[in-house]
Amino acid sequence: MNTLPETILLYAQSLPEGGVLSPKEFLHLGSRAAIDQAFSRMTKEGKLLRVGRGTYVTPISSRFGTRPPAPGKVVESLAAQSGEVVAEHGALAANALGLTQQVPIREVYLTSGRTRKLKIGRSEVLVKHVPRWMLALGTGPAGPAVRALARMGPIHADESLATLRRTLPPSEWRALASSRAALPSWMARAIGEEAARG
Repeated sequence: MNTLPETILLYAQSLPEGGVLSPKEFLHLGSRAAIDQAFSRMTKEGKLLRVGRGTYVTPISSRFGTRPPAPGKVVESLAAQSGEVVAEHGALAANALGLTQQVPIREVYLTSGRTRKLKIGRSEVLVKHVPRWMLALGTGPAGPAVRALARMGPIHADESLATLRRTLPPSEWRALASSRAALPSWMARAIGEEAARG
């Protein structure tokens, strides 16, 4: 028969990299105080990492030592657990789509859920709540295009859309153009004008 910490640790180690666990998942094994104490002890021993309130992950061990899981994997796992939509920040999308040379310094993700900060190893990751329209097209190429446009703003919309029209696959350009009704007025107008050119 495993002890409470052993049971928690076995479960934690069965999760993929970045898989999150919460003390609430183990309430059937003992009192809240005993479970909190087990989590606290395992965190002090370095067997678990506390990334946020009531949220823990397992560090990754390799022949080079121990490291925290990749922030993107932790954020994906949190999203899957909570049912939120999560996507990369518009600054990263703008860079990836060739709209800017700037590379964001801080890791920021956008979510349909609440805003929160995660501490993953030495880095702090911001998961920021945004309006529904920013996440409406998901994570396929048209979704990052919307977030990149939002980041570039109305002043750079025309030149950004000309670039996107050349670089997005035709089906993704059509998805972007057909989503105008859900987007802010300035973005809908700019997309409509670019679509009319052609």
